[in-house]
This record gives sequence, structure tokens and C-alpha cells, in this order.
Amino acid sequence: MAKAIAGKQGNKVRSDCYIEIISKRIGGIKLEVKSKVDVMYGESIRSTILDMCRFFEIKNANILVEDYGALPMTLMARFELAVKRLNPKIVKEYLPEFNKKNKYKTTKDKLRRSRLYLPGNEPKFYPNAGLHKPDGVILDLEDSVAPSEKDAAQLVVRNALRTINFYGSERMVRINQLPQGLDDLKYIVPHNVHVILIPKVEYAEQIHQVEKKVAELKKAYKIRNNIFFMPIIESALGIVNAYEIASASENNCALAIGLEDYTADIGTQRTNEGRESFYARAVLVNAAKAAGIQAIDTVFSDVNDMEGLRASVIEAKGLGFEGKGCIHPRQIKVVHEAFAPTEAEIEKAQEIVAAFEEAKSKGLGVVSIGSKMIDAPVVKRAVNTIELAKLNGLL
Repeated sequence: MAKAIAGKQGNKVRSDCYIEIISKRIGGIKLEVKSKVDVMYGESIRSTILDMCRFFEIKNANILVEDYGALPMTLMARFELAVKRLNPKIVKEYLPEFNKKNKYKTTKDKLRRSRLYLPGNEPKFYPNAGLHKPDGVILDLEDSVAPSEKDAAQLVVRNALRTINFYGSERMVRINQLPQGLDDLKYIVPHNVHVILIPKVEYAEQIHQVEKKVAELKKAYKIRNNIFFMPIIESALGIVNAYEIASASENNCALAIGLEDYTADIGTQRTNEGRESFYARAVLVNAAKAAGIQAIDTVFSDVNDMEGLRASVIEAKGLGFEGKGCIHPRQIKVVHEAFAPTEAEIEKAQEIVAAFEEAKSKGLGVVSIGSKMIDAPVVKRAVNTIELAKLNGLL
């Protein structure tokens, strides 16, 4: 007999489950389900497990399910993991039905003020994430996942992409550091991921590797939607090569910085003032803008310091950053407010757009305000400012 387990158990566990499978030669399937909501959902749990047994051709086994309020997608991911830990040769996937509300697309220049990190192996955080209205949610397969649970997170994230309604937030996944991250791609590319965050990038070649693998998977699964990349620079070498990384692919939509690893790499401590990382952030912004993509700032790690967060966002905005990472939902509102345009910025933007519209109505190819010529990038930035003002209820 062989035994495999998956999931979590204990009094503090919620929205998850524990699966134990012991294979045997004869005797059929013996299924035991322990759940506080057995009266309401016990039959559904049993039906799902038995259906998966048929799918994976499990005919003789003792199966224990301890349910702590797991969603069906979590139950499916945990059971599939136990099956594959029991028999690593199994490659077929038991996929939950794709939620029709999850089929929306994204664009390269989409607003990315906030992106909310969600640990890849913690499904309890998923259902309500989109209700907080982040511009994007990041299902994280990298730093938030223990090495022993990487395989578990891949299945949970895959099922979440298919089933969880993120209410219009951009659907992002941070893969593991290459080359391990290349294996993550098969769990996300077929399931309408919008943006792939590539951590600890130091060379353009790493972007090329991801691009090649994504292209192969898109062809194999007949995926037509755009999938964009957000390289994250987290080292001194990455900063030196920032422009090459930013311009490495047409699929790059943004360039982000990770300051925890960067400051460790240069041998200093990260501070709220950020003097130790000013050079790196300035280089990254310039590299992103030169490549025609967005510059995204790091996370602010103190979830209780809202004024510190606000000051950090205002500084980031002043440097040219267009977005910031969030590690708690309460940070989202502050980030959005701090990135909002000022009254003077709104007035200037309205003036520029009005001048552009007037020139266009007259068939003029040149736009000017007073003696200053206004070119297309300036007009685009003005339009974005007005859109930001509308989103924040300022217009």
C-alpha cells in the first residue's frame, strides 16, 4: 500500500481541506468525509471525489476528506494533488468548469495603479479579492509559497483562474524564478491569465525564454488572447540591464522593482525614505519609459502605516511610477487616492485635450497652447489624467 496527502488540517484552517489517499489492491473505494457542513454539502463532496476517482481510474483506495469549508475548486485541486503525489506518472488534469465571467481580456496600456498579492496556496483569500477593486490581482507562485507546496499552488492557482470571479481585476500570476518558473506556465497560459510577472530578472534572455514557452503553449492550446509580461528587477545586475530587459519583448507591458531583494543585494537596509534605492528606481523608470511601457513600484510592507504608504506613493508618482504593489486589501484605496491627479494637473490636462480637439476639428496637424507645441504623447498623458480623475470621482 502507498499513501499520499494534500491540503491542510487543524482548528485554524478555513476555506480549505485535507485529503488522504491510501491505495490498496482490492476492496473498492472506501470514502470517509468529515465536515461541519456535511448536512448541506456532504453529498456534493462525496459526488465530486467519486467522480474524480473514476476520472483518474482509482478503483481501490481508502480516502479521507476533512473539509473546512473548501470551495469545490479547492477540493478538486487538493484531491488531484494527492492523486499525483501517489502516482507522479499521471499527467491528465481534472479541470473545473470555466466561469463565463472570467473570460474578459486586458490591454497592454491598462491602468495598473494597484496589484494585490494573493499567496498561491491560500485559497481562502481568493473569493473576496476582487471586491476590493484592485486594478489587478496577483496569484503568487513564488515567495509566498513554501518549496514543498509549489505543486499544490500550481493546481490551486489553475483552478482559481478558471472559477473565481475577480470582478474585472486584471488576472496576474507571479511565476517562480527561472528556470523553475517555466514549468508554472502550463498551469496558467491555457486559463486566461492576463499578465505574467517574472521575478528576479537580470538578463533579457530570461524574457526570451518565457516568451518562447508561452508561444508554444498558446499554439498547443489554441490560445488567441494577449498575454503580457511584467519583469521584476530585484538586483544590482538587473538594474544595470534594465533597458535591455524592458525592451526584450513586445509582450512586456510594465517593468517592476522589488526592493526587499534589491537592498539585500547591495548590502543595505530598506527604509521608508528610500535614499538607498533612489538610483535603482530612477534607472528603472527611465528604462521603462524608454521602452514605452509602464513603471511599477515595489510593495509597502507596513500594512498598518497608511500615512507612510500615502507618502511612498506620492514619492513614487513624482519619480514617474504608475503603480504600486499591495500586500493587504486596505492599502488599495490609499494607493488609488495617492495616484489620483491634483487639481492643477486636471486643469492642465483639460486645457491640453480641449486644444487638441479644437485643432482636430479645424483639420490642423499641429496643436499648440500659447507658444508651446503639444505632441501626441502629451495629449495621451492628458487623456489618462482625465480618466484617472473620473475614476477617483474628481470629475
